[in-house]
Amino acid sequence: MALEKPYLDVPGTIIFDAEQSRKGYWLNQFCMSLMKAENRTRFKANERAYLDEWQMTEEQKQAVLARDLNWCMRTGGNIYFLAKIGATDGKSFQQMAGSMTGMTEEEYRNMMIGGGRSVEGNRYVGENGDAQAQNQPQGAAGKKAS
Repeated sequence: MALEKPYLDVPGTIIFDAEQSRKGYWLNQFCMSLMKAENRTRFKANERAYLDEWQMTEEQKQAVLARDLNWCMRTGGNIYFLAKIGATDGKSFQQMAGSMTGMTEEEYRNMMIGGGRSVEGNRYVGENGDAQAQNQPQGAAGKKAS
């Protein structure tokens, strides 16, 4: 019997549960490999060849190559493991988090200093808050990309 997952209705949120953990096992193992300098060097020298050493899905590999952290999370990536990719690229966690919302680093920092996103309009899918899919990405960096 499948477990009920009421948290799947939270907009802009991917919960890293047992199912996500199973789905992302090899993606997260790849990320952890980047803790070693020699692996970071190998990865940066030929990203595709290094990714092909891992039993990841093609979609996971494409998400990594695109540096699309939201896509990586949808395919089972855990943000704390995915942070290793950002660190390999010389990015701060703040820059990475901003990229996930389409915000510049400054916009993201200012939002967090201001208390983060409001829960108003963001309690469940279908409301009209800034975390809702129809309002993403909300930052200037995201608007440039569209």
